[in-house]
Amino acid sequence: MQKYDIIVVGMGPGSIFMAYEMTKIDKTKKVLLIEQGKRVEDRNCPIEKLGKCAKCKPFCNITSGFSGAGAFSDGKLSLYNEEDDDIYVGGNLHKYIGVEETKKIIDYADKVYLSFGADNKLEGTEFKNEIKEIKDRAKKEELSLIDIPIRHLGTEKAHELYKRIENYLEENNIDLMFETVVDDLIIEDNTAKGVKIRSANSKEKETTSIYGDKVVVAVGRKGANWLSDMCKKYSIKTESGAVDIGVRYELPDKVMKNINTYMYEAKFIGRPGPFKDKVRTFCQNPSGFVSAEVYDNNLTLVNGHSYKDRKSTNTNLALLVSHNFKYPFNKPIDYGRNIAKNLNELGNGNIVVQRLGDIYRGKRTWEKELETNQVVPTLKSAVAGDITFALGYRTMTDILQFIRQVDKVVEGFANPENLLYAPEIKFYSNKIYIDNNFETSVKNLYSIGDGGGMTRGLMMASCSGIKMARILKDIK
Repeated sequence: MQKYDIIVVGMGPGSIFMAYEMTKIDKTKKVLLIEQGKRVEDRNCPIEKLGKCAKCKPFCNITSGFSGAGAFSDGKLSLYNEEDDDIYVGGNLHKYIGVEETKKIIDYADKVYLSFGADNKLEGTEFKNEIKEIKDRAKKEELSLIDIPIRHLGTEKAHELYKRIENYLEENNIDLMFETVVDDLIIEDNTAKGVKIRSANSKEKETTSIYGDKVVVAVGRKGANWLSDMCKKYSIKTESGAVDIGVRYELPDKVMKNINTYMYEAKFIGRPGPFKDKVRTFCQNPSGFVSAEVYDNNLTLVNGHSYKDRKSTNTNLALLVSHNFKYPFNKPIDYGRNIAKNLNELGNGNIVVQRLGDIYRGKRTWEKELETNQVVPTLKSAVAGDITFALGYRTMTDILQFIRQVDKVVEGFANPENLLYAPEIKFYSNKIYIDNNFETSVKNLYSIGDGGGMTRGLMMASCSGIKMARILKDIK
């Protein structure tokens, strides 16, 4: 019988930083990390060669594998300002461990990233006066602008960095199990005992049981649907969750020149009328590229990357609307999946792209119109069409009103030739109830990272893993 002190489901930043920290504080622990995707060096996306998404089997290489979606993101590490009295980006870790401890762990995680090759340069620290002027203009338009230091890894450099971490973990006796699906948890008398696994590449459904004293779920957003199923099956206590639905917005670098130069990434937040829903910018990629990624059941979602060495002339960013549901409907993941499915059907399995001006004119976009458009699409596989058929009136209204607001701060943000790609959806499991030790309502079952609703983004997921290791060291 295989037995471990700690089993971790998933190999995103939360998982691998938990394992890293365990090698520093208690090398006696026998730790296993399980991942349905591939080693980081074996992950590659064929879309650039093929010109379209290949729907890689059994799992998308962008969303699955060592370091999770982080390996194919543009690799932004969000830090904090010394004067901040709160943590404004990255989720809710600080609500469990406090703001000051969260800052200390961010500092520590940042040093770890630097030790594995992260860029020493911090974006957003040199132009305080210029940033203040933009913030003041935003405030007049009823927009909040959050500015924090950003350390940019770059998509290709993130690959290299995470490969070094992968090597380090194996050299320090952390067991890494790749291309392995966790079919089920082993829970007896409301206590986690281990997991049931099978090969990701086999058609056989027979599983093998692996036992562990502690089981940590760190599945990221990719695993939110699986985690929701586990919560229902084992009555794991959850709180009402949310889903972020929106578009990937692409516009010329020259429009975003000041933002890109002064801040690298601007985080605008607004509540435009008439619905007053929270709308925000997210994951800004200066001189970047729009990308496609595939989730369960072949759902294709849009995202964005920014490289260190390879550049376009466009900036892309997400425009996301937060949707919360209450009685009698509380299925945010299902709601988001239905929108994504409808948009995928409109695009024949691909991302749909539309010009902003065409939405204002109440018409679809045609391929011939994109050929002469001022903003040239960087996602060549995107299909010209009409996203308003599926995105929903409320969400679409929120986005269009928000674009108009930001345009008063960043001139050209509402140019009719700017492009909207859909769907961009951030799935979170119904937020799992955890105590201050990150333990769920099932004994010896813990939850960290994005999938369970604690964190959002590379840095905070990494920090949750570091804290998880320190907690487990002291729990007998």
